[in-house]
Amino acid sequence: MSLLVIGTVAFDAIETPFGKTDKIIGGAATFIALSATNFLKKANIVSVVGGDFPKEAMQMMRNHNINLDGLEIRENEKTFFWSGKYHNDMNTRDTLATELNVLATFNPKIPESYQDCEFLMLGNLAPAIQKQVINNLHHRPKLIVMDTMNFWMDIAMEELKETLKLVDVLSINDEEARQLSGEYSLVRAAKKILTMGPKYLIIKKGEHGALLFDDKSVFFAPALPLEDVFDPTGAGDTFAGGFIGYLAATKDISFENMKRAIIHGSAMASFCVEKFGTERLVDLTENEVQKRINEFVNLVQFDIAVVNA
Repeated sequence: MSLLVIGTVAFDAIETPFGKTDKIIGGAATFIALSATNFLKKANIVSVVGGDFPKEAMQMMRNHNINLDGLEIRENEKTFFWSGKYHNDMNTRDTLATELNVLATFNPKIPESYQDCEFLMLGNLAPAIQKQVINNLHHRPKLIVMDTMNFWMDIAMEELKETLKLVDVLSINDEEARQLSGEYSLVRAAKKILTMGPKYLIIKKGEHGALLFDDKSVFFAPALPLEDVFDPTGAGDTFAGGFIGYLAATKDISFENMKRAIIHGSAMASFCVEKFGTERLVDLTENEVQKRINEFVNLVQFDIAVVNA
C-alpha cells in the first residue's frame, strides 16, 4: 500500500541533561518515513531542503526505502533549522532557535507518481498547507492522518478547523487536545474534537502512553518503561510513522487494527528516544523491532479472574 508523507526534512541541534549535539538530521517527514519503512517496502515523501543538506543524509534515506522524488532541493538556500534545550524532566523544553529558511515559502509539489497514494500522513505544518496537499491529490486516500501543534492553534485556529474537516485521524498531545477543545478532561476533549471532523483521535501522553478514541470506544496503550531516555525529539513523529506504516502494511483501518497500530507506533517511539535524533532508527534491525513489539504486548495483555463475593 502506498504511503505519502508530507512534512519537514531539517537540521536540529539538541541539548538534554545527557548531552548535546551540533546540527544533526531531523524533521517530521524524516522521522515518520524512517519509522514507517520498518513495516512498508517504501514511503514517498514531499518536503524541501536547501543546498546545505548533505547528500550522505539523502542516501541514508534512500537506503531505508524512502523515495525522494518529491524532495525539492533549493541549492542557493538553507535548510530549516531548529534548536532546543530539554529540562531535567525531559517533558518540557525551551526553543533556542528557529530558522525557517526554505520552509518559509514551502509550496508542496506532489509528483504524478505519488498521486495514487492510499495512505497520507500530514506532518506538522501550517494547516493551510496541509489542506492544500489534500486538495491537490487526484483521489482521496483511503486514510488521512494529521499531526498539528499548539502553535497553529495560537495563530491559525480557523484554518486548522477547516483542515480538520478533511482528515480521518488527528494525532496530538494532551496539552494540545485541551487547547483545541477548551476542555480539561481528555474524555470530554476527545468528544468535542471528534465533532470537528476526524473519525479517530490519538492523544499522546509522552512517557504515560497514548489514548485512541472514536465516537464509541477508547483504547489506552502504556509507554514502555525505559532505563535511558536521551532525546525525546521526533518521538511523536516516529510514533505516527509506526502507526500509519502498520496500517498501510496490513490494509486494515478498523478501530481494532488501529489499536495494534498504536502498539507498533509506541514501540517505534521507544527506540527513537534512546539516542539523539534519528541515530537509533537508522541502525534498527527487524529482530529488534519485533522483540520490542512483543515487550509491549506482554505489558498490555493479561488474564484476570473475577471473584464473586
